[in-house]
This record gives sequence, C-alpha cells and structure tokens, in this order.
Amino acid sequence: MNQGSSLPHADRLYAPRHKHPPIAGQCPQLLALLGVLLVTLSLCRGNEGCCMLVSSSPVHPNIAMIDLGLARIGHLLRHTPQTWKAIHVAGTNGKGSICAYLSAMLNASGVSCARFTSPHLIDRWDCITINEKPVPETIFRQVEGLVKQRDQDEKIGATEFELLAATAFEIFHRLKVEYGVIEVGLGGKLDATNIMEHKSVTVIAKIGLDHQSFLGNTIEEIALQKAGIIRSGVPCVIDDSNESSVLRVIQDHAKEVGSLELHYPSSDSALVQVLTEEGYELHQVQNLACAFLAFRLACPDLDHSMSRLLPIVKQLQWPGRLQRIDLFPIIGRHQEALLDGAHNSQSAEVLAEYVNKHYRSRSQQITWVLAASKGKDVDSIMSHNVQPSDQVTAVQFGPVDGMPWVKAEDPVNLINQAIRYGVDTQNTHNSGDDVRAALEWASKAAGDSPIVIAGSLYLVSSVLRLMREAESQKV
Repeated sequence: MNQGSSLPHADRLYAPRHKHPPIAGQCPQLLALLGVLLVTLSLCRGNEGCCMLVSSSPVHPNIAMIDLGLARIGHLLRHTPQTWKAIHVAGTNGKGSICAYLSAMLNASGVSCARFTSPHLIDRWDCITINEKPVPETIFRQVEGLVKQRDQDEKIGATEFELLAATAFEIFHRLKVEYGVIEVGLGGKLDATNIMEHKSVTVIAKIGLDHQSFLGNTIEEIALQKAGIIRSGVPCVIDDSNESSVLRVIQDHAKEVGSLELHYPSSDSALVQVLTEEGYELHQVQNLACAFLAFRLACPDLDHSMSRLLPIVKQLQWPGRLQRIDLFPIIGRHQEALLDGAHNSQSAEVLAEYVNKHYRSRSQQITWVLAASKGKDVDSIMSHNVQPSDQVTAVQFGPVDGMPWVKAEDPVNLINQAIRYGVDTQNTHNSGDDVRAALEWASKAAGDSPIVIAGSLYLVSSVLRLMREAESQKV
C-alpha cells in the first residue's frame, strides 16, 4: 500500500472484542493498577529488572511505574496479532548498528522489512522505518493517536516507550511487513519489545556497564537481563568478544529456556577475515559478523554471498557513529568534525581508539564538544578520551521529544570533570544550552586541529537537527 496514504479502517484499529465485566466499570483505575502489580510480581524476582519509568498516562499522575514488566504493553497489543517475523537484538553497544545492517540486507534482498530502534534521531517517528525509509509522519501520528486513546480509555497507564513500541508494532501489522528488526529499548527480559511471540532469530551484541540502576550493578546481572530475549527453539547469535563471565551467563540462560542453537561470529573465520581485510574497525567487524549470521539464520533461502552483501553494508551510513560531518551549514565555514554518540565506558573506549588512530597521530590537541545525560558515567568518557592538551566546551542538549525523563547534565559539571583530567581552565568553555554556540566556539578554538562531538546521542540529534534546519533554509 502507499505509505503516504491513510490507514484503512483506522477507526476500528483497536475495536474491543469483549466487553469488560461490570466490576471494571465500577473501579477501572484500581483494577488497572492491580493488574500491573500482579504481573510485576510474577515477572520480577527481588529487584531484578526494576527501574523508575515515568507513566505518561493521566490515570495515575502521581504514581511512578517502577517496573519494566510486560503487562501494559500486552494490554495495549492484545487485539493486534504479530503477523510479521522478528529479529530481536539486545546489547549495550552495537545493537543499533546490527539492526541497521540487518534491515539493509533484508531490504536489498526484496524482503518487506520494518525496523524499530531507539532513541529517535531527529524526529520522533524516524525510529520506525519501512523498507529503509522513515514511516510517514501522517501514518505515525494517526496510529500513535489511536494507541494513546486506547491507553486512556482502558486506563492502562503505559509508559512513553511502551506507547511507542505499541505504535511501531501496530504499524508493522497494518503495513503487512514480512520482517521486523527490533532493537531492545532497555535490558531485554522485561523490555516492552520482548512482548513479541514470533522470533526468527535473537542477537546479543556487546554487553557492558550501563543503566546499572535499572538492570543491575554487575556485568553478569546486566547480561542476564539481556539474555531474557532468548526463546526456546529460536537460534541466538552472540557477540563472542564479550567477557567470559558474560558468555557463561548467556549460555546458561539459553540452556535453561531451551535455546540450544547458539552461534558465534568467530566460528566463521573466513567471514571475520574478509571484514578485517576490508578495513573495518574491530567493533564494526563484530557487529557486521553478528548481522551476517543473523541474516543467514533468518532467511536461509536467500543469497548470503559476501560478494552481494558487502556492497550493501558499505553503502550504509549510520548517523552519529564515528560520522564525519562538515559544520558549514551551521557555522557558515567549512570545518570537519567527528560526530559520535559514545555515552558509556565501552563506546567511549571505541571512540578513543578511533580518535587516537586517526586524529592524535597528526595532532596532539583535540577540541571536544561534550554533553551528557544526567546519571551517565561521565568519568568513563573523560578518562578514555580527554587529555591535558585538549580543549573542551560543554553544552546542554534540549528537551527530547517523547522522552520527558531525559535530562541533560549541567555543563559546569562536565567542565569541572575535564579540569580534573588536566585540561587547562582557559581551554574550557560553558556553552549553556546553545549547541550552535558550542560549535562556533569549537571551530574558532580548534583552528586546524580536530573537533570531536560526543557524550550523548541526544547531542548527536541536536547537531543533525541544526544541520537539517540550515539546509532547509537554503531551499
């Protein structure tokens, strides 16, 4: 069907099949809350998987949802069949890239494919793609409105992410896609995306320390949450560059649930060698190898030859991942910058390896434009990347559409951290909440030396949004 057209029978999208029993009408808010609590008790053991998520629903405005349970998303989608096959991807780092590689290969193979990743890049609806194109805003808003209306009518009290995931899955169903490539939002076991019943393949990418307050304080606890996407009888691809303790947790859980078909990129030495010879960075080799293996498992009858697939992924540009941009549209003069969403220890280490290899070899000084979300491990970003000879400007990104719980770190704290790592106070700058001003300062301060923009995917979004706005004004 035409993606730009209205969805047929949208008014019957969530037509109820059964009327509520009389008691539901007498005290619906209490029953909704009790339902969430009961499912939470059945899904959670101790503090496993529990976190603070703010409910977007007006039903319980003063009650914070404290679980990642599947009750609310299950309620939202109980009349929406999963008519598409899923490839489900979890991990701390690399899962977004793996999803992008997979959907690109599926689309190039003539398979009707949708993708759901988070957070969004520029617009709230660009986290949902249909055949490699963002879903049209009209369709997104139409379906989102219906999902939110259902949430309100039935007093579900879904979180923002649950509403978004339900919107994506409903769109996949309505547009009759064959495959959905789904990135886990947070964790895995109790993440809203794990409501899916029909999975062709699961993938677990690199796991590290992130979101500890939500998923656990150790990498093994986090690994157990990620492993929660594994299903009985469904093959699982595992990034075997993970720590041995992480691999043991995943393997033990897979055995427990009955998934005996585990696949590792290193087992295909020829594939790894080809990717390495193509010049990919080590983390990219692992991500690509995971994607290739998952593609083979999901679509065994399609052409899996490297001669066909490599040109497809080479053309893929994944914004905000070691992306080189020209700041000209924003600041009015040509200046290259490296844009990367590194925001935890592992991704910061990958960024440091790249910067040291490609930039510090020709320049001892890097000019950094940094932002961070509150609660992130800023120290890991600084310790891996910032050196005493560097220059740093810190900035706050603006409000994130559809994610009111995301707050930016105070630039003063980022600057103080940089100073603690030896950066001269005179080589720091507080740009407040003005991203354009931060880029202006960095350009003037850097001269001919490299500029790196990092610390948050939301900063990446702000920069790309400024570039789009500047380009649109030229038209």
